[in-house]
Amino acid sequence: MADSGDGDLDLVIRTPCINSIPMSKGRYSVYLKLENLQIPGSFKQRGISHFCKKAVKNGATRFVCASGGNAGLAVAYTAHCLKVPATIILPTTTPEFVANRIRDMGAIVEVHGDVWDESNEYAQTLTKDSGCVHVHPSDHPDVWEGHSPMILETKEQMPCQPDVVVTSVGGGGLLTGVVQGMWKAGWNDVPVVAMETEGAESYKKAVEAGKLVTLPAITSVAKCLGTLTVCAASLEKSTQHKIYPALVTDEQAVDACIKFADDHRMLVQPACGASLAAVYSEVIPRLQKEGKLGVVNSVLVIVCGGSAVTIDRLQQKFGLQVV
Repeated sequence: MADSGDGDLDLVIRTPCINSIPMSKGRYSVYLKLENLQIPGSFKQRGISHFCKKAVKNGATRFVCASGGNAGLAVAYTAHCLKVPATIILPTTTPEFVANRIRDMGAIVEVHGDVWDESNEYAQTLTKDSGCVHVHPSDHPDVWEGHSPMILETKEQMPCQPDVVVTSVGGGGLLTGVVQGMWKAGWNDVPVVAMETEGAESYKKAVEAGKLVTLPAITSVAKCLGTLTVCAASLEKSTQHKIYPALVTDEQAVDACIKFADDHRMLVQPACGASLAAVYSEVIPRLQKEGKLGVVNSVLVIVCGGSAVTIDRLQQKFGLQVV
């Protein structure tokens, strides 16, 4: 970690951006921005630490956050470093080992609701006391601003501008921050492929409808993509930038996690596997055939990470054999 420039310790790691030889295989060069290497395990640390640091400067004395796991880990870690108490509300779908990791960082954990949206409604009822701040994992300008430097870092790390950027979409905060970063980097003409899994495609449905759409339920195993409604800013970005929503199946997302673990010895959640599946499941060529993408010589994939995963979970719950 380095100094952030304002006299504070930066709580974000400048992550590597590597050229993946096994994922490239001569068709196009694949570059991976390894946000899974942030200390809490995901890209969430960028935006959330930025939000929380600003909130403390403005008088925050406690944080409350509803999370499927990764945002909660980021809030808990940031709160621990800033010496501010935190309460994390988890839906019932969050694995117990993730709840324990959050507790290990010193945060209070409560379980409420079957999906994130229900957890978030409850979290907002806990923020009535003065100094208690609600941390939204994806829908706040400070969160988007915190995510955007990953693209400025990547511009310095890559040998050339990518022909396409691939990222997963859950609540839409990462996508919003990535696009804002691309504008700062001068990548305004670079299209973005926004990956979701079937059963969690709130962004794709919103883009198709031209308005926010609320899913009746999340049926995908990629629970960290499980926001019933994306943030309005991410939908607005689709009118300002070339963004192409794309879907893969749960099996394709999980298979991408396993192939990525084999290729790079790193374990990520199916929510991240959705973006990796853009390469492993030939989504890029499909979009080219549809006329959405032109010539592609290089692809940047945001490896968003995720801590709610183990080999056993991939093997048993998601039904694939890991050898």
